[in-house]
Amino acid sequence: MKAWQFTGTHQPLALNEFPDPTPGPGEVVLEVKAAGLCHSDVGVLEDEGWLALLPVLPVTMGHEIAGVVTAIGDGVEGYAVGDRVGVCPTGGSGVAPGYGRDGGFAPLHRVPAIDLVRMPEGLPFDLAAAGTDAGMTSYHAIATIGEVKAGDKVAVIGLGGLGQIGARVAVVKGADVTAVEINEEVWPLAQEIGASRVVKDIAELAGGDFDLVVDYAGFGTTTAGAVDAIRRDGTIVVVGMGRLEATLNTRDVILKQARILGSNGGTLDDVAEVYALFASGEVEPQVATIGFDEIPEGIERLKRGEVRGRLVALL
Repeated sequence: MKAWQFTGTHQPLALNEFPDPTPGPGEVVLEVKAAGLCHSDVGVLEDEGWLALLPVLPVTMGHEIAGVVTAIGDGVEGYAVGDRVGVCPTGGSGVAPGYGRDGGFAPLHRVPAIDLVRMPEGLPFDLAAAGTDAGMTSYHAIATIGEVKAGDKVAVIGLGGLGQIGARVAVVKGADVTAVEINEEVWPLAQEIGASRVVKDIAELAGGDFDLVVDYAGFGTTTAGAVDAIRRDGTIVVVGMGRLEATLNTRDVILKQARILGSNGGTLDDVAEVYALFASGEVEPQVATIGFDEIPEGIERLKRGEVRGRLVALL
């Protein structure tokens, strides 16, 4: 089979051919139906810092994967050929597809069964792929770490592929959501999601006494502004990595007894919760689809900032 593989930083993806995978003990092989593209794919191709996460090269990229079970290894219970599943990239195996092992930019994918999440009936494969990382990460930040609940006053910073899902999850759970989005072209999306209002800068929400602010942008100034926006004993969850440092007003951190929490990835349970929300139609993320041959150009589109929501390759 042919797969899109990473061979080195600043090198284009290579379409390499290698034997079809067979499942080992505790593993299954999937026929990949959909594989999501992510801004971290851009990072891998452009930044040498990602090499520490890639122990073996070349490696097939693609960490957002959904497909159908085609083969089952020894010791696997509870799954059968034909089952529709997604792959949690932070599952029990502890080895992320597309990084520590071959990922989903290929027709077939070998995966430890402990990383699988069943797809609900009626959930399309493109949404299932997006739900494994973008959905999981969004949900984990706002629901699992942020513990959003009905009646909460919530601000969501950034309405990109993650923030749009997180904001909608908060609305579905009964929170009053204010969206913070610098790109005014995206503002109509805030209304579609159900946000009560949208502002351009978190600084506009200073003194707003928010229960929870989730920073899906993470540009330093956004996190600093969140401190001004929360109430006493309020919570800030930092997800985005637009900048890897922030300067905070520690006086307000102390006086407000601010809870500043990081959120990284998620769990199989988070993926399952997202799948249920997607399948019910309560959360409908923006997803654009491309073909297998278009994956390299799709990553370039992400790099150029031309993608709204999530981009998923259908195989």
